[in-house]
Amino acid sequence: MKIVRIFVALAVLLPAVPLASQQIYTLSSCLREGLENNYSIRIVRNEQLMADNRATPAAAGLLPSVDLTAGYGGDLGSTHTRVREEQGSTTERNIYDQDWSARVNLNWTVFDGMSLVTNYRQLQLLRQQGDLQTRIVIEDLVAALAAEYYNFIQQKIRLKNFRYAVTLSRERMRIVEARYHIGNFSRLDYQQARVDFNADSARYMKQQEALRTSCIRLNELMAAQDVNRPLCICDTTIDVRSDLDFRSLWNETLETNDDLLKADQNIELARMDRRKVLARNYPYVRFNAGYGYTHARYGASAARLRSNWGMNAGVTVGMSLFDGSRRSERRNARLALENRQLERDNLELSLRADLHNLWQAYENNLSMLALERENLVAARENYETAHDRYMLGDLSGFEMREAQKSLFDAEERLLTAAYDTKMCEISLLQLSGGIMAYLGTE
Repeated sequence: MKIVRIFVALAVLLPAVPLASQQIYTLSSCLREGLENNYSIRIVRNEQLMADNRATPAAAGLLPSVDLTAGYGGDLGSTHTRVREEQGSTTERNIYDQDWSARVNLNWTVFDGMSLVTNYRQLQLLRQQGDLQTRIVIEDLVAALAAEYYNFIQQKIRLKNFRYAVTLSRERMRIVEARYHIGNFSRLDYQQARVDFNADSARYMKQQEALRTSCIRLNELMAAQDVNRPLCICDTTIDVRSDLDFRSLWNETLETNDDLLKADQNIELARMDRRKVLARNYPYVRFNAGYGYTHARYGASAARLRSNWGMNAGVTVGMSLFDGSRRSERRNARLALENRQLERDNLELSLRADLHNLWQAYENNLSMLALERENLVAARENYETAHDRYMLGDLSGFEMREAQKSLFDAEERLLTAAYDTKMCEISLLQLSGGIMAYLGTE
């Protein structure tokens, strides 16, 4: 029993010892470190750079292509020639003809029914989608890190409450033990006080594990190399905002929600796909030009050597008159565009429902938070009264334990209400695109 008391006493005292050299974190400093180091952010930023590299006129086919070619060829054979006038024939064997060539060719599609221009616009839009995807990942990380930051605060406050409960139980056990030895209390009172003390100590030790788990998760989101490092944060309470306005949140959702913006971009991409299908109804114009040099050596000919060099150019105008799949592709492109619009409308409806649900939970939690604050004041007064009566011997140990339990339950309900309200606040800000405001929180 003495060993258990010593262990609990050390567990209660050690967390209160400050680490002078340890960095003190705020929410904004945690967010900045996470945004700088988090692997998901680094990956999506590289993907964004890849999308930027692809959004060029050359990738869309708007620029001409220039090719340099060179070649060598040889022909080894025999010839048999019959001359009409002389009524004779000649045969030559093992004749080796050779030729060398080098050319620079330019090919350029000048017009393709606006298909190439549409390709370029699509690449530009995909680059914007890359920027938006980066923003989505960043906002998800900010929301997750902020939620875990306040969960860490919640676990610290809960640990403090458990530590206080252990202190009260230890004091009660000390009083009961002293009175038991002088005969004022029975052994049953002493055993019950010890059982309550052990139960509170076990909960306290279990809460230390929950706090360590939250600390590890917070370090993981911040991409710390040592995920088991202790964290010291300056916030000791969960402050909630009560100034949010539903109409403002909904207007901001329509304007800045990432999923809605992405749905709008998907509609525009589907519209461009349809333009590309329709562009096949128009003629195309292609230009080609080149400059080349050819050198030939003949084994048996009137000319032994021959060299050519010079330019060539041409323009090709054409039009596809019939394509059996064109009509079905046009229909499918129109249906795809309609589906993207329906998906966008469905997403807006879903966001409206989510916002209403979150707003209802937010308002309800604010009301519960105000109520639990009043309950905590009453529970503290009730415990102080019970403690005074217990010291005078007018209250049993069971009644004293009930007063202590009521105080602890009131503190737990208040903590839960504050944390739930904060989670609703984070979700509302993320839904409306205002989650990045936490970066400026000090």
